[in-house]
Amino acid sequence: MFQLARCAVRNGSRNALISTKQPISTSKLAFSHSARLAQQGVGAAAGKPKASLLRKIGKYTLLSALGSLVAGTGYVSYKLYKEKNPSPQLPQAATFDNGSPRKTLVILGSGWGSVSLLKSLDTTLYNVVVVSPRNYFLFTPLLPSTPVGTIELKSIVEPVRSIARRAPGQVIYYEAEALDVDPVEKTVRIKSVSSDDGNAESDLKYDYLVMGVGAQPTTFGIPGVFENASFLKEIPDAQEIRVKVMNNIEKAANLSVADPERKRLLNFVVVGGGPTGVEFAAELQDYVDQDLSKWMPEMSKEINVTLVEALPNILNMFDKSLIQYAEDLFKEEKIDLRTNTMVKNVTPTTITAKCGDNTEEIPYGVLVWATGNAPREVSKGLMAKMETQNSRRGLLINDKLQLLGAEDSIWAVGDCTFYPGLFPTAQVAHQEGEYLATVLKKQHKIDQHKWNMLQNPNAAENLKLQSKIDKLQSNIKAFKYSHQGTLAYIGSEKAIADLAVGESKYQSAGSVTFLFWKSAYLAMCLSFRNRVLVALDWCKVSFFGRDSSV
Repeated sequence: MFQLARCAVRNGSRNALISTKQPISTSKLAFSHSARLAQQGVGAAAGKPKASLLRKIGKYTLLSALGSLVAGTGYVSYKLYKEKNPSPQLPQAATFDNGSPRKTLVILGSGWGSVSLLKSLDTTLYNVVVVSPRNYFLFTPLLPSTPVGTIELKSIVEPVRSIARRAPGQVIYYEAEALDVDPVEKTVRIKSVSSDDGNAESDLKYDYLVMGVGAQPTTFGIPGVFENASFLKEIPDAQEIRVKVMNNIEKAANLSVADPERKRLLNFVVVGGGPTGVEFAAELQDYVDQDLSKWMPEMSKEINVTLVEALPNILNMFDKSLIQYAEDLFKEEKIDLRTNTMVKNVTPTTITAKCGDNTEEIPYGVLVWATGNAPREVSKGLMAKMETQNSRRGLLINDKLQLLGAEDSIWAVGDCTFYPGLFPTAQVAHQEGEYLATVLKKQHKIDQHKWNMLQNPNAAENLKLQSKIDKLQSNIKAFKYSHQGTLAYIGSEKAIADLAVGESKYQSAGSVTFLFWKSAYLAMCLSFRNRVLVALDWCKVSFFGRDSSV
């Protein structure tokens, strides 16, 4: 018989009774101990609460947000650094390395057409000279937001020298006004605007010339407009309007409520139902409703914004449903909308307007004229020299943007031109500038082949070169404008959009469209610096409101 023996093995507080019927194996004992520990671990794990799904989502969301913040900060910093520290430029020279002459390209103006050309052009192909009395590019779509302080003026301007410095080849800039163009001698008469000497005039020689001088406001011959109205086309115009609006409010505050002069001072009239006039009227009403109502609540109720338009409705370039939406919103905002009303005369205190058979005197404190364009003096002078230029609406061009009568050396872009189907908008001028950059690149190749033909007496080689020239000239297609759509802000943080995607059209209106309006204009800004400044201005208005001082 086998004897049984009890052996107590103490392990902490546990006792184990081991039978000695068979010899005890050390490995079995170790395995048994490990199994017990594993079972204890499983039990502990089973008893531990699992991390909630919401906590995991929150953790990954936080990490994603932090990653996006770091990546966004890095991207913004990089873009701003690149703009602030441009690469070295190739200097201008009389000839290229092969001995061929480097032709001089003179660009007049610093508007949408000229600057879009400058940004898209390979400036190493020409000796590029920019002439403009305005040493900055102005982002005109946001100009109506500046008189009331929604956008700061410095946020929508970009110095010409900054744009020119970022070009691959050196660009010379003259802060001067173009007085006259001689298409025969190929010279431009310029007058410096930064010189104390009033007679600082000089002649500038060109091989190719781009007319991008823009247009000036027109009064349609209505008496008193030029003397009494404020236009909204340049920075000084916006500054003048702001001063007038703020001063009128302060003057009215010193008068009694019953005084008719107080009512006149607080009546702000905008003439012109296009995007500029509509957006300024909307911005002005926003300023009254959102800001002035807090600081001068009683007076803000007395302010009246009137929009006068000679046509049956405003914003004629939009779909009828969007026009109706805008007009209904103006009624809700209590903007006095007067369509089918034509201004006949303007005095320092009133405008005489005719609606049908009725003539009315409308008193005003500030009159903003936002309608119509007319050619500038330099354009008029050039048209007078050429028999082919018989239009009073602007420089006549062909479908390749060449000036009629000087197709071999002069192009014209933007508001200074007239061509059926092309309207004086920033979108048209921008596309014209980009198109012209591709044309001038091909023109450089044509000029190089022509120079090689003059240097090479070999007739067979010249035939090949002429064939290349003909092919390049045939590749210069006519300019085709691609309409991307039209946007307009109509107040109360609402906008309308009439978009074109291919052959399809989409209409949109409301608060979501207002966000699209903002994003679209940010994307259109020419520099990253401008995008940042405009976005910050919108944020400042959201948090602190508009400034009510001059």
